[in-house]
Amino acid sequence: MRANDGTRTGGEILVDQLIAHGVEHVFCVPGESYLAALDAFHDRPIKLTVCRQEGGAAMMAEAVGKATGRPGIVFCTRGPGATNASPGIHIARQDSTPMIVFVGQVAREMREREAFQELDYRAVFGSIAKWVTEIDDPARIPELVSRAFYTACNGRPGPVVIALPEDMLVERVAVPDAPAFEPVETWPGQADMAKLQKMLWVAKQPIVLAGGSRWSEAARASLARFAERFAVPVATTFRRTHLIDTLHPSYAGDVGLGINPKLLARIKAADLVVLIGGRLGEIPSQSYSLLEIPGPRQTFVHVHPGAEELGRVYHPHLAIHAVPTAFAAALEGLQPPNEIPWRKHTETAHADYLAWTETATSQPGGVNLGEIVVWLRQNLPEDAFITTGAGNFSAWVHRFYRFRRFATHIGPCSGSMGYGVPAAVGLKRAFPERTVVCFAGDGDFLMNGQEFMTAVQYDLPFVTIVVDNGSYGTIRMHQERDYPGRVVATELKNPDFAAYARAFGGFGVTVEKTADFAKAFDAATKSGKPSIIHLKVDTNASTPMATLDAIRAKALANQNG
Repeated sequence: MRANDGTRTGGEILVDQLIAHGVEHVFCVPGESYLAALDAFHDRPIKLTVCRQEGGAAMMAEAVGKATGRPGIVFCTRGPGATNASPGIHIARQDSTPMIVFVGQVAREMREREAFQELDYRAVFGSIAKWVTEIDDPARIPELVSRAFYTACNGRPGPVVIALPEDMLVERVAVPDAPAFEPVETWPGQADMAKLQKMLWVAKQPIVLAGGSRWSEAARASLARFAERFAVPVATTFRRTHLIDTLHPSYAGDVGLGINPKLLARIKAADLVVLIGGRLGEIPSQSYSLLEIPGPRQTFVHVHPGAEELGRVYHPHLAIHAVPTAFAAALEGLQPPNEIPWRKHTETAHADYLAWTETATSQPGGVNLGEIVVWLRQNLPEDAFITTGAGNFSAWVHRFYRFRRFATHIGPCSGSMGYGVPAAVGLKRAFPERTVVCFAGDGDFLMNGQEFMTAVQYDLPFVTIVVDNGSYGTIRMHQERDYPGRVVATELKNPDFAAYARAFGGFGVTVEKTADFAKAFDAATKSGKPSIIHLKVDTNASTPMATLDAIRAKALANQNG
């Protein structure tokens, strides 16, 4: 109950700051350590989603942060609640996603006694969060929460962790709310853009790589217009395919796992590489083999919102400290050369992409995942969200689904398993009018499958496609490559996932033949319930490009050769 004397509890002040900063959704697992903050949500206009495990809650918040560019918000209790949330915090760090985690803490007078579930949050999360703090004085809540929003969003975005001593949350003070935050846009200088134009004018075979976060619909449109005016090929980094329409005539493909060999050769042969927004980490850099370190052979332009990332791994010939939104707007002022020598090269790059993704590769077993992904790209609305966890199953999505709209592929660049289902819950909660389809492996699904119950509780009808090959498929692939025939700790015995869905109150159906998928998907969507389509896939179907048998045979041949 709120007082009439102008004072508020720390919990009330905290929730009012969220409202002031435009928060609409919060994900949580309740805990007694932040009970006063939980009570403050009771009569406030924020949709609070209660989850089944803190890791799922954090991933829901991270997914919403990815899709909106504004911090996803998660509340969890102290100790085990906070450590359960750590996978989602790590994803936000590696994926450059704005997120704020509010964690309950022991009362101030109990600290440093190892009280019940006590943690030193600065020590625990200091290496994976952008900033970790603890609020001792409720009068400072507006100041510190405002700082958290700016920190999470500015520069290279990332997670912020704020610990909340439980006695601080019930203390009453009178303090004004902070003004609403707005992310700070860092613009490129005119000299930078002039240098870039000169580099483009002397290039013979340039390529643009788009990645990272801090993009927008407008920035995406500006990039597309630039690519059209300059007829320059544009590739996207791992799980950032949505940054340009894949049917744009300049689109050259995905620089991630299972890269098109022709695209890989094209980047290595380029004389100018312009990287916008991304870091070119291990996956898109093909294990740091794409460009030489520290001095790339190609002329290298790096555009990034975090100054600390410029020159961190690669020495750029031109470093531009700017957010993608501002940089893309500045691209509108560049003028293409009168003659574009690389035009044919761009046409070939796009043709190579289309050929690489047009038809699903043949696979062993009754279910061809590639054909299913092709069917989905032909039948889903263009604004459908596709969420993925981590595992070899996602390679078929990366290769054969053609993302046409901004922020429609929501997956962990960090490669964290268990992400797809909670991400789908978070997105359907935030965007109830949008179609959401989740891809999850069998091992992947059961890491956070309990959040399917959250979808049922909040009546969130989306379809989860569980790709069941009875294996931790990615690790099995690596085993066969490095230790052929020596299978250890990768086999899985799985439940009936369709029955699992029905037990939770959702819809479930099993598919053992590719031809049966369309009917099953139609039944799932018409059910109006959270749904699981249980795909039974042959374990031998390792990737779109290779079977386990082929990987093992090649490894054995190398050993014997």
